[in-house]
Amino acid sequence: MLQNILLGLAILIAGLLLFAASRPASFRIERRATMKAPADRIFAQLTDFHAWAAWSPWEKMEPGMQRTYSGAASGVGAAYAWAGAKVGSGRMEIMDLTPSSRLTIKLDFLKPFEAHNTTTFTLTPAGDGISVTWAMEGANRFMGKVMGIFMNLDKMIGKDFEAGLANMKALVEK
Repeated sequence: MLQNILLGLAILIAGLLLFAASRPASFRIERRATMKAPADRIFAQLTDFHAWAAWSPWEKMEPGMQRTYSGAASGVGAAYAWAGAKVGSGRMEIMDLTPSSRLTIKLDFLKPFEAHNTTTFTLTPAGDGISVTWAMEGANRFMGKVMGIFMNLDKMIGKDFEAGLANMKALVEK
């Protein structure tokens, strides 16, 4: 009897691992919001990591986290590292930008899980406003695939992107 239970459990675990292995090798999470503000005002919130405290959902989650700024004051080469009990630790660096249009950030998570992703912000005209698209993409390693069976990364991170965009919208539309 115990042997049959263990065999069934082993088959179930093997099935889950095989299913995880079949998941996509990369991921992309994206959210967008339209803001009635000039593109340069919105872009200024993105290119200066000091400004992120006013709108980033993770800054609000743990206001007392350690922050370190390095490199350029803003724009390409600006870097920001953080460490906290709730938000983990990591580092971001602005790698490329097209003024008031597109920003590319290298995003390295160190804790609780190591991951290396790319974040982009794209601003495009949308009627009488600016559509801001916040996207993150990266490799979906095996542990990420396994975790993806039990939790939806798009919903988890997506809600934070939505909150951040809503915070930014309120800030730039004042």
